[in-house]
Amino acid sequence: MAPCVAVVWWAFPENLPLWRSIAIVAAWAGSGLLVANIVLMVREPHVARLLGGLESMYRWHHRSGMLAYLLLLCHPLALALDGWIEAPRFAWLSLAPWTQSWPQWLGWGALLLLMFGLATTFAARLPYRRWRFFHFALGLGVLLGLAHVYALLGGANIILLLIVATALAMGWRLIAGDLGVAAHPYRVAQVAHQPGEMIEVLLVPHASALAVSPGQFVLVAFGDGPHYRGCGEYHPFTVSGIEADGGLRLGIKALGPCSQRIQNLEPDVLAHLQGPFGIFLNDAPSRPQLWVAGGIGITPFMAALRAQHRIQPTTLIYLFRGADDAAFLDELYALANTDPQFELLADATGKGLPDFTGLLARVSQITNRDVNICGPMPMVDALMPHLRQLGVASDAIHFERFDFR
Repeated sequence: MAPCVAVVWWAFPENLPLWRSIAIVAAWAGSGLLVANIVLMVREPHVARLLGGLESMYRWHHRSGMLAYLLLLCHPLALALDGWIEAPRFAWLSLAPWTQSWPQWLGWGALLLLMFGLATTFAARLPYRRWRFFHFALGLGVLLGLAHVYALLGGANIILLLIVATALAMGWRLIAGDLGVAAHPYRVAQVAHQPGEMIEVLLVPHASALAVSPGQFVLVAFGDGPHYRGCGEYHPFTVSGIEADGGLRLGIKALGPCSQRIQNLEPDVLAHLQGPFGIFLNDAPSRPQLWVAGGIGITPFMAALRAQHRIQPTTLIYLFRGADDAAFLDELYALANTDPQFELLADATGKGLPDFTGLLARVSQITNRDVNICGPMPMVDALMPHLRQLGVASDAIHFERFDFR
């Protein structure tokens, strides 16, 4: 945010009417936020680690996009208010595109594309591939908006630099991210079916292996096989196991059209991986641990448990609807029997919410533990008040929101 504040301070004009000054500052601040928004869209592991993880980047991507749109919406409105002070008809003329020249048309086109792109952002039921295509309208809107400023300023070098930076960021995201030019090739070595419409896939590297830690996830695009057709797009899956030879195990539950198709995956299918991403379970535990997993949320904990015995007392609360929905349950019981530092509390919740009061009462010294949660957000939201009521500090509670829209 500091660069944005610096741009606003630099851009604030002198000896101009108030509303015209506000319009200019809103345009500069909105343009700066849009460029930052595009940079945050880049799906590069090194950049993600530098900025606190991909989940944090996407959260700020959404926030900066919304704020930029509001600021840019204020730009023509402030110009209209400036004209209104002189005469009402001047306010209308400042808002009527057909009375203006082509640089202003670029600005209106940018605003319309941003409006369209943001509208599709909130269309939760839109298929992912179509949503992603429409979302690129935001990027085109950014380029149009910068071209609008460039034309009005008569070719300012700083705007040209921002246009080039935006185009490079969009190109890198499209070529390296969506098309997967920089992805690592792997091969499906094994597909094991788990309870609850879930499979665990073992992938072995064809070239250099990704350096993955327990708790991280990768973006995977599966190719075609003799009897399998891939989705043709990248989806995030959490690593459930890391092999000594660089192989990765992924837990994949049928939650959408693509993951439903992946349930029919077969060996020898080629896969392309990007990553790794995520900072969940990233720190070496310095205190006793409480892990809470719901459904497919068990996968990062499986990777950690399979990697080594616990160095701190660790209690895992594993929540599932029924025995036919409890992936890895037998292995978890076996791990609990062989690791004296690991305690398993497995609970079949049915279709209702878990009895968090009773479950947490079975956890000793809960206020002295770090709490790591992975599961559906309704489960996380229901658990948080119970933890706070028991006195667990906010900075001791860790979870990630895996929302890629």
